[in-house]
Amino acid sequence: MSQTHAVKQETTAFKVGVLLNSIFIVLEASYGFASGSLALVADAGHNLSDVLGLLISWLAIWLGTKSANAKYTYGYKSSSILAALFNAVFLLVAIGAISVEAIQRLANPGPVAEWDVIIVAAIGVLVNGFTAFLFMKGQKHDLNIKGAFLHMAADAGVSIGVVIAGFVILKTGWFWLDPVISLLIAIIILIGTWGLLREAMNYSLEAVPNNIDQVKIYDFLMSQPSVNQVHDLHIWGMSTTETAMTVHLCRNTLDHNNEFLESMNKQLSEQFPLTHITIQIELGKVDYETTDSSI
Repeated sequence: MSQTHAVKQETTAFKVGVLLNSIFIVLEASYGFASGSLALVADAGHNLSDVLGLLISWLAIWLGTKSANAKYTYGYKSSSILAALFNAVFLLVAIGAISVEAIQRLANPGPVAEWDVIIVAAIGVLVNGFTAFLFMKGQKHDLNIKGAFLHMAADAGVSIGVVIAGFVILKTGWFWLDPVISLLIAIIILIGTWGLLREAMNYSLEAVPNNIDQVKIYDFLMSQPSVNQVHDLHIWGMSTTETAMTVHLCRNTLDHNNEFLESMNKQLSEQFPLTHITIQIELGKVDYETTDSSI
């Protein structure tokens, strides 16, 4: 699949996801306030943060298609990293708001319109589940899309929990269960957000992406017959889908240098998920005391 086709598919997924979830937020919040269900109001607030996150992720994908210029020589590819980081921050804010309100409501639980809760939450299962499905394929290779997928998948799971809680309240009259479910929602969001935040922070700090084994790349480079030293090996994510690598290779000969570089670029891109490779060739060995070596 070409990158252009993939971007079109992802754009369609964001359009559908934002539209469906925006409609559902209005429905869920309205019924939540009308029925006195904090679980529905909390989930609506979470869904609102998800829509904002979807919009930011969508913007990042659009920016990623823009060409490089004299100021942004890599283009705007790293905007997808910022989008993933913003998504994680949005969710942390939502967790705090939901938790504070749930604790207050737990001290003074009130009546809940059980059937309203059940019906609206059931609609949420369908909306969030379908939206998550739209991002299922893309989340395997893009942290930005993964953030959208995890949000929607978590929402679907949370909505299932709200449905179950509604039936339990209907049978038992345990109104305290509504704020308890809200706290469980916050915990579920926190678990899903923590991994996203950690990975987004790693990208922001230009750490080696999780799908890259730097040691294997180093060993591969050192295994080349004419290479006697590898230094200044740097690997970082240019975006949530593209990885850059720069390295200095010391060779014992400069014979057939162009052919060697061409072969190295081809083999590295085929064996490792690297998209931008820069190799500098040096003759002999380099004194590490005067060189900034990363490995």
